Amino acid sequence: MSKVLYVEASPRKQRSASIEVCEAFIETYRSKNPSDEIEKLDVWSLDLPTFGEAALDAKYAGLSGTPLTNEQASAWETIRRLAAPFLNADKMVFAVPLWNSSIPYRFKHLIDLITQKDILFSFDERGFGGLVKAKRAVVVYARGLDYFSDSSITPRDSYDLQSPYMDLWLRFIGVSDIREIAVEKTLLGSEVDLETRTEGKRRAVELARDF
Repeated sequence: MSKVLYVEASPRKQRSASIEVCEAFIETYRSKNPSDEIEKLDVWSLDLPTFGEAALDAKYAGLSGTPLTNEQASAWETIRRLAAPFLNADKMVFAVPLWNSSIPYRFKHLIDLITQKDILFSFDERGFGGLVKAKRAVVVYARGLDYFSDSSITPRDSYDLQSPYMDLWLRFIGVSDIREIAVEKTLLGSEVDLETRTEGKRRAVELARDF
């Protein structure tokens, strides 16, 4: 039995293109793998602490081998707890909308909290190493405009910091097999929106069959 972590980074829920496509993926995956466990993590329902002085001091104490104070240990335990779903997962699925050419701030907040040495990655004389056991991930990206065509006013090389960042982060923590679905042009009218969502769901069902 495998454990799948499904992360929702969009607050739009039923109106979200990325969530709609991910749900098609999850439905197909569940039908093919009925014994697998699927854990949904809604980024917007999490109580995310500020990475303040106690957490920062705990981070540097860990780097230097200094014992933690009670306050630092409490802050670090909160970070470990938030990271646990990522460490326990065998596979990951993400619904990620494009916000200001990147990812939603609340999802970035979570990533900044949990991406710590000896939690999601290691660092020694050989360099960095990812610590998650999940080696496969599917990321569904939703974007309002067109980022791929030659005539685009938002060409991907200049405006897309969303997928390059996710790819970098996932590889950094140890995920090597990353599959993407881009649901684009969702702001270009209801017909175009429906068309791109339908194609995204078709692709999601296809990927779920052998994930």
